[in-house]
Amino acid sequence: MTEAPSTSPAAARVRNLTKTYGTGQALVRALDDVSLDLLAGEFTAVMGPSGSGKSTLMHCCAALDRADSGSVFIGDQDLTRLKDKALTTLRRDQIGFVFQSFNLVPTLTAEENIKLPMSIAGRRPDGGWYDSVIDTVGLRDRLSHKPSELSGGQQQRVAVARALASRPRIVFADEPTGNLDSRSGAEVLELLRRSVDDHGQTVVMVTHDPVAASYTDRVVFLADGRVVDELREPTRERVLDVMNRMAEQTAS
Repeated sequence: MTEAPSTSPAAARVRNLTKTYGTGQALVRALDDVSLDLLAGEFTAVMGPSGSGKSTLMHCCAALDRADSGSVFIGDQDLTRLKDKALTTLRRDQIGFVFQSFNLVPTLTAEENIKLPMSIAGRRPDGGWYDSVIDTVGLRDRLSHKPSELSGGQQQRVAVARALASRPRIVFADEPTGNLDSRSGAEVLELLRRSVDDHGQTVVMVTHDPVAASYTDRVVFLADGRVVDELREPTRERVLDVMNRMAEQTAS
C-alpha cells in the first residue's frame, strides 16, 4: 500500500542505516539497512510494534545516538561524519526535540524553559518568530508560570514551543502525547499540525496511537528494524488496517 512519493525536498535523509545492541546470542538488530527520506514541510509519523526500531531511528536522526553503519543527513550535513562538538552545534541549531516526559526544568518559568537552549548557546530569539511561536502554542498568559503550576498539556505545549523557538530545520517528537489525556493530547497534536501548516515546519513523530497518526501527512511503518509500509493522508481506520495486517503477518 505504498503511496506515490511527494515532490518535496528532504529535510532529513537516512541511507542504509544499521544499529545493533548486544553481542553474540544476545545481539539485537534494532535497525536493519533502513533508507528513508523525511520530507520538508511535512508532518510524518513513525509507527510499529514495540521493538520495531522506531525510537532508535528517531534518536539516530536527531543525533542522540550513533548507528553502526549507514548515513543520516540533516540538510546536506552527514551526521555520521561529524565530531562530537559539531554534532552538538547541529543538534542545537537545526534540530528540535519533544520528549514524552516534557523534560522541563522545574525551577524555571515557562518562558525561561522555552528560551533555555538559546540562552545556553548565547543567542537571542528572533523576536517575530518567537512571538509567532508563543501565539501558536497559546501560552502568552502562562509564560511566568513554573511547570508545577501548569497542566500536563500546558507543560507539553511549553516543550513544543522550546523545540520550535530556535526555528530548527526539523522537529522530532517521541510519543509527545503518551503522558497526556485525550483532550490535552489533541491540543498538542493540533499544535504540531499548525506548526507545519502555518509555519512550514518539518515534524517527525514516533507514536503507537492511530488517532495521533491521523493528524499527519504520512505514516511510515517499521517492523523488525525495517521499513515495511507507508500511508499518505492517513485516517485512524487506514492506520489500523495496516497495523492489523502487520500483526497478522507476524502471527503467521
